[in-house]
Amino acid sequence: MTSTQFRECREKAGMSVEATATHFNVTPKTVYRWESGEIAPNPIFVKELQSMFVREDRAPDDFDFRFIDLFAGIGGIRRGFDAAGGKCVFTSEWDTYAQKTYKANYPDDDHEIRGDITEIEADEIPDHDVLLAGFPCQPFSIAGVSKKNSLGRQHGFMDKAQGTLFFDVLRILKAKRPAAFLLENVKNLKSHNRGDTFATIKGALENDLGYHVSTVVIDAKGYVPQHRERIFIVGFREECRFDISKLGFRDPKTGPRLDSILHSPDEVPEEQYTLPVEEAGSNEASFVNPKYTLSDKLWDYLQGYAEKHRAKGNGFGFGLCGPEDTARTLSARYYKDGSEILIAQEGRNPRRLTPRECARLMGFDQPGHPPMKIPVSDTRAYKQFGNAVAVPVIEDIAIKMKPFIMAAIMDQSDAGPLFASAGTAE
Repeated sequence: MTSTQFRECREKAGMSVEATATHFNVTPKTVYRWESGEIAPNPIFVKELQSMFVREDRAPDDFDFRFIDLFAGIGGIRRGFDAAGGKCVFTSEWDTYAQKTYKANYPDDDHEIRGDITEIEADEIPDHDVLLAGFPCQPFSIAGVSKKNSLGRQHGFMDKAQGTLFFDVLRILKAKRPAAFLLENVKNLKSHNRGDTFATIKGALENDLGYHVSTVVIDAKGYVPQHRERIFIVGFREECRFDISKLGFRDPKTGPRLDSILHSPDEVPEEQYTLPVEEAGSNEASFVNPKYTLSDKLWDYLQGYAEKHRAKGNGFGFGLCGPEDTARTLSARYYKDGSEILIAQEGRNPRRLTPRECARLMGFDQPGHPPMKIPVSDTRAYKQFGNAVAVPVIEDIAIKMKPFIMAAIMDQSDAGPLFASAGTAE
């Protein structure tokens, strides 16, 4: 690719030089060197830019690859792969309230949301190219393995995973053999159950099913104003040597701040979350509904709790934030008191984030796109966003995976060099 072609590719992707540098974790000077022809860009980076071309005219039945969404929650992982040109052909989520939010945001789906994945046979699931799953982490019992050992029978990692929800991911992968998968979980998965859980997961995917597996822990703070570390497990059929750990992700030190997601006086009032002028008694266009401000009783309790632990030398307590700060991890327990992320208010007690701000904090609401529909109560919404993924992180991963997904689908004879170049960063 010539320097001019690289610049055209970047511009078609809608990326500035600075944004391109941030995305690929290089300096703007490096991007200018690519565009001047002084040095050649990594072929993987070029493929990523090409995958980011916006297709405004894309019809619902016009897609590049098919994927399924397991343990789907409210569709955060799906959003990233939708943006990369994929089409969701199957969804499974057992929680009826999460289903309600999912349906509200994907009303035109040509498939119904299925419930408990343990009750769904693999042959009921359509063929697909990518399996997506933010699966729950459970301890893997060794009782069944010990019994097989006592009987002198052979066992594999899949046997050891039986009785867990991860086993359902395995049985679907085994039956459908998609080109790739993306699994998401908490950072501590690697140390869970003294490392046995992760060893079982990786062993089943590699040894029992024959996928090439790579992992990476990403802090979403480079994408959204929140410290949120999660592990991502990517697998491709064994002929593809994609390694997600060798690819660049945004630097957490240069991410956005809370002022980018907080309600602004300039925004149109949204019933339930913000108040219009006539109700607010203010000259501002809108401000946050006072129901999100902590009561004196709760604020006194949280301050006393923090002080008690400070006296003991512990770090427990509320997290008070201002517009220029980055928040702690939003948890599913946020509805209880909101203490992990409290927004300071001059002359008043601090307040919780509203569910709309949580949608923004998790990257569901992004500039230039309609806001996410939140059809559930605040309590349910807090739980759903706390259990969700940071959408911009998934979008970045999907863009990085897409060239390899497409190569695997097309079974290109010249795919080898592309695979071999994975991870050779500038």
